[in-house]
Amino acid sequence: MTHDHDLVLRPTEAQTAAALNPPAGRNGGDLVVETLAALGTTTVFGLPGQHALGMFDALRRSDLRYVGLRVENNAGFAADAYGRITGEAAPLLLSTGPGALTSLAALQEAAAASAPVLAISSQIPTAGLGGGRHGYLHELPDQSASFRGVVKSVHTVRTQSQIPSAIEAAWKSALTAPHGPVWVEIPQDVLLAPTLIPVVTGGDAFPEELPPRVELTAVAAELLSKAARPAIIAGGGVVRSDASGKLRQLAEVLQAPVVTTPGGKGAFPWNHPLSLQSWIEDRYVTDFLEEADVLLVVGSGLGELSSNYHTFKPRGRVIQIEADLGKLESNHPALGIHADARLALQALLETVEEREDVHAGERVRGVLERVAARIASQELTLEQDVLASVRRALPSDSPSFWDMTILAYWAWSAFDAKGPNLLHSAQGAGGLGYGFPAALGAAVADPTRPVLAVSGDGGALYSIAELATARQYDLNVTWLIVDDGGYGILREYMTDAFGEATATELTRPDYVALAESFGVPGVRTSAETLETDLAKALGEPGPSVVVLSAVLRMFAATHLG
Repeated sequence: MTHDHDLVLRPTEAQTAAALNPPAGRNGGDLVVETLAALGTTTVFGLPGQHALGMFDALRRSDLRYVGLRVENNAGFAADAYGRITGEAAPLLLSTGPGALTSLAALQEAAAASAPVLAISSQIPTAGLGGGRHGYLHELPDQSASFRGVVKSVHTVRTQSQIPSAIEAAWKSALTAPHGPVWVEIPQDVLLAPTLIPVVTGGDAFPEELPPRVELTAVAAELLSKAARPAIIAGGGVVRSDASGKLRQLAEVLQAPVVTTPGGKGAFPWNHPLSLQSWIEDRYVTDFLEEADVLLVVGSGLGELSSNYHTFKPRGRVIQIEADLGKLESNHPALGIHADARLALQALLETVEEREDVHAGERVRGVLERVAARIASQELTLEQDVLASVRRALPSDSPSFWDMTILAYWAWSAFDAKGPNLLHSAQGAGGLGYGFPAALGAAVADPTRPVLAVSGDGGALYSIAELATARQYDLNVTWLIVDDGGYGILREYMTDAFGEATATELTRPDYVALAESFGVPGVRTSAETLETDLAKALGEPGPSVVVLSAVLRMFAATHLG
């Protein structure tokens, strides 16, 4: 009996001839870039270094586009955004030791946000591996140990023949739900040595599906169909699995109000009658969710932000759909369903019964009115005007990337993303410096749309070197820097906690002059002219910087007094 896959494995005469006569001048680095190309890669990010030169030399012989950033951490943020925008595993090429370690904070963000990043690092020569101290430049006793607690999986290579399979396995891991960063490391001598291994021409790295268990979705459907006050929390898993359409269908069938987490921004239409928008940090919304008799949590671990800083105490039955097994029931007891959000929502759509609830929209409006009244009572006109100006200036289909700054904290709750996978921030791990380099990665992924980056002056100083990258590749990114003279949110936290702030004030450059020194146009704006200046910058091709000097305040999300 002949099976189809037996036929696929038989090479043609031309393939055999090509395999027996590989091109001259190839090395282990060629096996890396050939495998990436065979898997569908078109673009790689990174920074060269001594031990990684074999990989970078091989790029010269390939059709892959290389985008080099100035700091490895920023290269990681760019790859993270490229992965979020495209849904592909974004290769990140790094060198050994300091180069590798400098990427750790970016990989932590990718892990927290389930962004598929394929980090490929060099290692010291094979002779120096094994835990001793051989005195090689960049040497670590166990480099991969630094990454095991951060990435999804670690793949070590010791011979050239292992390279294609290791990269395929890493690729598959990165794109299997939950998406995430993975780590591959290859010794310097393996990358540099000439190779007679045939050119890598094909790969089979399809990610595994993660369907829900049927008996669990049957129980969930029964609970939701018979609920008196169902509600839904939608997290980043809905966005990553491209399940926003199914979420809307289910909410409408159940007449269940929906709130999105910071990671789930745009997963549900902002102005839908059932939309509680993203006011997950507001106590009125928290109270509403606590009163639900059945709460469906999709693609969220209900971590610190999503649970209103762990003040959320659900009183009804919780159903949690989560692809990351470690997050399942980690914060609240639930009917835990380990599954990809898209597949689980589809299963529920096929089994739930339609609910009638003529008062659902009315209850949602009541909550949003109370939230709006609370904000209005706090004299935060400047902050609301700035955020509204950004929204009006930004095209509705343009992505935005927000650093950890006060305006981003506002955006988590109050900014209409206009759709899924359009608003991204560093709220997963919470490190500074994400916004601008991530926006550069998004502009590489889709050069047809302008991209907005938003930073405070503190976060901006983390990534100022990437103005050179933006100019070198002529990337279509406008960078809004809100300059308040320091670490604004930390200033607020410390003042509230201790009466005064320490170590939060910053000497900073003239950002407009600095941008112009890189050949990037810059403009100073005000709250009154922000919309016009930002829209103009976004409408012109290439990179630009808009600087707003303003001290913004956070809103109080709970009862005052």
